[in-house]
Amino acid sequence: MKKLVLILLLSVLSLFGGSIKWEKDYSSAIAKAKSMNKPLMFIVSNHHCHYCVQYESTTMKDPRVVQKLNSDFISSIAYIDENPIFPHQLEVPGTPGTWFLKPNGEPMFEPIMGAADAESFLKALDIVKEEFKKSTTKK
Repeated sequence: MKKLVLILLLSVLSLFGGSIKWEKDYSSAIAKAKSMNKPLMFIVSNHHCHYCVQYESTTMKDPRVVQKLNSDFISSIAYIDENPIFPHQLEVPGTPGTWFLKPNGEPMFEPIMGAADAESFLKALDIVKEEFKKSTTKK
């Protein structure tokens, strides 16, 4: 009986805590990144792109990715097929494109193009987090 209760509890918790906390748009994401002094992960996507759908349904649903993004980053996504508003310099030649930005909107790196797998993406998150930490401790 205890095992059943534990399984049910974990299932309920995964439903409520198992998704990325997406900011509603680029502007609100930048504002939150500034206020919380966190890097911003910004994805340029497309609802009709096979690789975008794959990326969102696999890598962006991986519990380790979700946990790391929710604790260490501000996350936002824009769908080019919805006519989103975001800076021209963040446009990508294809989708998905994942940018990592400083709170002022300045890109930290070139975008990751394509649907990265969870393991590779987790490594990228560690690199971005470390570089962000270095850049904010420089005087």
